[in-house]
Amino acid sequence: MKLSDVGLDVVKTPRLVKLIAFAFLSISTIFLFNHFSDSFSYPSLRFPISSSSNVTEAIQADITSVAAVAPSPPPRPHLKISPPPLPPTVVRTGIIDENGAMSDSFEIGGFDPDSVDELKSQTGNSSAGEKESPEVGFQIEKLKLCDKTKIDYIPCLDNEEEIKRLNNTDRGENYERHCPKQSLDCLIPPPDGYKKPIPWPQSRDKIWFNNVPHTRLVEDKGGQNWIRREKDKFVFPGGGTQFIHGADQYLDQISQMIPDITFGSRTRVALDIGCGVASFGAFLMQRNTTTLSVAPKDVHENQIQFALERGVPAMVAVFATRRLLYPSQSFEMIHCSRCRINWTRDDGILLLEVNRMLRAGGYFVWAAQPVYKHEDNLQEQWKEMLDLTNRICWELIKKEGYIAVWRKPLNNSCYVSREAGTKPPLCRPDDDPDDVWYVDMKPCITRLPDNGYGANVSTWPARLHDPPERLQSIQMDAYISRKEIMKAESRFWLEVVESYVRVFRWKEFKLRNVLDMKAGFGGFAAALNDLGLDCWVMNIVPISGFNTLPVIYDRGLVGAMHDWCEPFDTYPRTYDLIHAAFLFSVEKKRCNITNIVLEMDRMLRPGGRVYIRDSLSLMDQLQQLAKAIGWTAGVHDTGEGPHASVRILICDKRI
Repeated sequence: MKLSDVGLDVVKTPRLVKLIAFAFLSISTIFLFNHFSDSFSYPSLRFPISSSSNVTEAIQADITSVAAVAPSPPPRPHLKISPPPLPPTVVRTGIIDENGAMSDSFEIGGFDPDSVDELKSQTGNSSAGEKESPEVGFQIEKLKLCDKTKIDYIPCLDNEEEIKRLNNTDRGENYERHCPKQSLDCLIPPPDGYKKPIPWPQSRDKIWFNNVPHTRLVEDKGGQNWIRREKDKFVFPGGGTQFIHGADQYLDQISQMIPDITFGSRTRVALDIGCGVASFGAFLMQRNTTTLSVAPKDVHENQIQFALERGVPAMVAVFATRRLLYPSQSFEMIHCSRCRINWTRDDGILLLEVNRMLRAGGYFVWAAQPVYKHEDNLQEQWKEMLDLTNRICWELIKKEGYIAVWRKPLNNSCYVSREAGTKPPLCRPDDDPDDVWYVDMKPCITRLPDNGYGANVSTWPARLHDPPERLQSIQMDAYISRKEIMKAESRFWLEVVESYVRVFRWKEFKLRNVLDMKAGFGGFAAALNDLGLDCWVMNIVPISGFNTLPVIYDRGLVGAMHDWCEPFDTYPRTYDLIHAAFLFSVEKKRCNITNIVLEMDRMLRPGGRVYIRDSLSLMDQLQQLAKAIGWTAGVHDTGEGPHASVRILICDKRI
């Protein structure tokens, strides 16, 4: 055997190959750790090499010499290692499945149906399967009942002390808002013998006497077929001062006079001024037209209360010195039947307010004595009315019997073509016709938008979901994405309300009068309509946010502007359901939320319900307030689950 062959065999031995590889790996490890480590110093590495092999001894000597040459790293300070910070909270936009993917079956408001019955039987406890709310660091004392004299109390309209200080009441200033400095600190009691209201549509024709125990309208208007008492009920035959034979026949006459009015299609939203007991609006409901009935709290002070008890959209309001709380171009028809308003006084300022609220191309229907009686004074009033309506470019469409109908122009062309100096003038271009909160009426003609916004809304029911043109004129952050925002809001509330209807059995509650305290674009009300609940919604747009009220009216819904730091202009026991979504987290910066909850209780009917959807951080305080008021209350998770930052507080006001 050759010597060269013996050396080759030695090199090829597996043992030697492994030792060489291990040596190089060790050297590399030493250099890498010395170079990159900034927190730890590693001790010298020793390898268990066998002394029987000369080759391995040489390798060991080489490793030792290399290690000796390499500089030792300086000692490191001892660092206290903290756990990594928690990831930032992310707003969840859907449900994630067990694999971390977005689930296709996204559903908002997945509640346990068994919790509904438990909620009804327990006071102040969460429903079955939910965790107890943590102890709160405050305690709210149980509130007491107010004096019986406040049964029908409307704080900003019954402020007698402030009304007595008024220097002048010639224009009806005493019927306007004068809010007390001291907020209500007690619970409005119901009348003796109060019963759960008769459900709609039966309530259109009869209500319980004990719920509105006032007989003055029976005494004053019994001969005009408004209202009469039969044992333990009030009965509404459907008549009015100018239509004693019934509202249905009266509406038929209007439809024949103006075929283009097409109730329920072109005419979807109407305003009835000086509404009496609101039979006009009640019978228009069956023609798929929503009528907001308004009247002051005057000598016939309970007419709006009767309207609300019947289940008709209504609100206390007066034509005096301030704008009504509705935006420009709100109503396709405005109706006044013997509403006792002098439209031509003060250069026609009250009719100019009607003009502001009337949609371009809309109709003003006036049924009054000057239309048909021939006494000299009444004929003089008729001539003044003709002169005023001509100067504001209204066209007299029809005069028949005791009804006269005018139509508002579609654009400004008639206004600008009037002779120079014609009064009333056009309003200044910088006047905002949708600014209505404590804004005085103005003796000028409200300009119509040059781009035609508000004039060409879709017919009902398409307009409920068609983004209106006026959406682009709303003062808000988004511009290009506004239509998508409105559609997304509608989809969101449709999901939410569908879960409420399905799980909490809303159709069994016989909802009729509903209040949405922070309505946005009206998505909540649209969802109730889409799901077939036979109710109406008062959509409130708070002054603390964007004024979306014109969009709500363009969609065929009704609402009003309001500041929840003050009481609302309605009677006690108005609404079956009050909905407040993300209201308190906004208004807590401006208002005392205790006052807001007390106002909710004043407006809520006994047997009614409250749904508050808001931040988890507010739920303890709101639940304590609910208990202090005497509501049955329970906190529920949303469809996003128990780790979401939003909860739902559901309250019952028991009779």
